[in-house]
Amino acid sequence: MAVSHALPQHSAPEISLDKRKLPELEPLTSTRTHRTRTPRWLRRTTGPVLLLALWQLLSTTGALSPETLASPGTIARVGRDLIADGSLTSAMGVSVQRVALGLLLGTVVGTVLALVSGLFRIGEDVVDASVQMLRTVPFVGLIPLFIIWFGIGEAPKIAIITMGVTFPLYLNVYAGIRGVDSQLIEAGQSLGLSRWGLVRHVVLPGALPGAMTGLRFSLGVAWLALVFAEQVNADAGIGFLMMQAREFLRTDVIVVCLIVYAFLGLLADLVVRTLERLLLQWRPTFTGQ
Repeated sequence: MAVSHALPQHSAPEISLDKRKLPELEPLTSTRTHRTRTPRWLRRTTGPVLLLALWQLLSTTGALSPETLASPGTIARVGRDLIADGSLTSAMGVSVQRVALGLLLGTVVGTVLALVSGLFRIGEDVVDASVQMLRTVPFVGLIPLFIIWFGIGEAPKIAIITMGVTFPLYLNVYAGIRGVDSQLIEAGQSLGLSRWGLVRHVVLPGALPGAMTGLRFSLGVAWLALVFAEQVNADAGIGFLMMQAREFLRTDVIVVCLIVYAFLGLLADLVVRTLERLLLQWRPTFTGQ
């Protein structure tokens, strides 16, 4: 005979909650939101302002002699005089024209070589080894050879800037093309895209971030190449002003020219960063915390 054991059923105890006895819950808000945040532009200018103040202090106390380095006040006055007589603005125009032409030629050459080497295996076999070999040669060491080939006019200066721009852009565009995810290529092929359609809609957009990075880096190299180019048989430009100032030991004029170089380089980088934000709106990136 089967014996069934019935388990006693216990009802859940009723718990009465008195709302008056419960602690009040505080909203989960960070106290950081109530703090007054310092504007970012103010934080970014703090370092240069402190450095400028230290420079002026050393010059005022005599710890930094004018023969070694002129004071910021003297440099500002000399810069104002150079702008007033038109010599600085004329030199800036010549230098910007040289950089623009060298950058244009270097961008075209570097991009074309990267496309040929990145899109085609036979192009990689023919082009990449030669480019990798040539990029290890310091472009400054080619100045005497360029003078023999092109003379002492504008051509060797443009050639030096073009050489400096070509290789960084080539490396970044090539790496951007070869860094495109292969699954995206397969997805494009499954959608029926032709070879040109894959290049246009998949490869080139995927390589665009690397190309913009290469362009920013090439701009810095272009201004560096300009410094060397304008000190070789130059009769105009910012480098020519620096050469004249060196002959007369004018450190104030030299520093003014260096500041102009830095300002023009920063302005060019700002233009490229703005272009990068416009062209790469589809790519979310981490902007820091």
